[in-house]
Amino acid sequence: MALALSTSWNAYRFTEAAGLLFEISQLQFKTIELSFNLTDHLVAELASQANELGIIIQSLHNYCPIPPGLTPVQALPDCYSLAALDEAERALAVKYTKVTIDTAAKLGAKAVVLHCGRVQIADATRQLINLYNQGEPAQENFNRLKEQMIAQRKSQSALFLKQVIASLEELNLQATQQGVMLGIETRFYHAEIPDISEIGIILNRFPDSQICYWHDTGHAKVMQNLGFIEKDDYLKAYSQDLLGIHLHNIIGSS
Repeated sequence: MALALSTSWNAYRFTEAAGLLFEISQLQFKTIELSFNLTDHLVAELASQANELGIIIQSLHNYCPIPPGLTPVQALPDCYSLAALDEAERALAVKYTKVTIDTAAKLGAKAVVLHCGRVQIADATRQLINLYNQGEPAQENFNRLKEQMIAQRKSQSALFLKQVIASLEELNLQATQQGVMLGIETRFYHAEIPDISEIGIILNRFPDSQICYWHDTGHAKVMQNLGFIEKDDYLKAYSQDLLGIHLHNIIGSS
């Protein structure tokens, strides 16, 4: 896939497509990813303007467009969770992900990037990052918190992963019909799905399907810094299933 710029870079600063795309075009980008904070009206405008400017929409980040009733600030990629135990919420997550898949097909985009929800536990990733940034004086507290996080997630993750698999069963069928690939993205928060082993579970469950791996360099670096993975573990394990990469920088672990 070509090097593309995500509209998450400037979408919050524009309410119309012309200005948003003009700013991107000034950086000489001719390929873009539509981000998860775009209204249906803005998505339609972007499609029209991009076509006129010769800009290719290569991928969409779920949910795109944002689900009805939500503002761009509220419409985060996990506003409805594909891992939810509440079947009504999971149904909404599947419904609006299908809308994203259909939108991608309509716009000629090759891929949709997915967040798969989370294990519904209190997530201490930010707290762990704060301890990491304190260095040696906080090492004992860091190790203790990390062990607690791993144990809690492990004890409760199975049911949520099962829900993700159920959601992906439906979404893979929709993606197959529309000729769109689905990229399961590396996550930032420890409670989020998938962790590194769950990526393998998902890919093994859907061999030769529309479902692939999407690598985020910043998220992977955070997981490395916090000691959840070793350097390049994700790519060593899943490069053969790689669909795309988010080049996402970090400072420290934030």
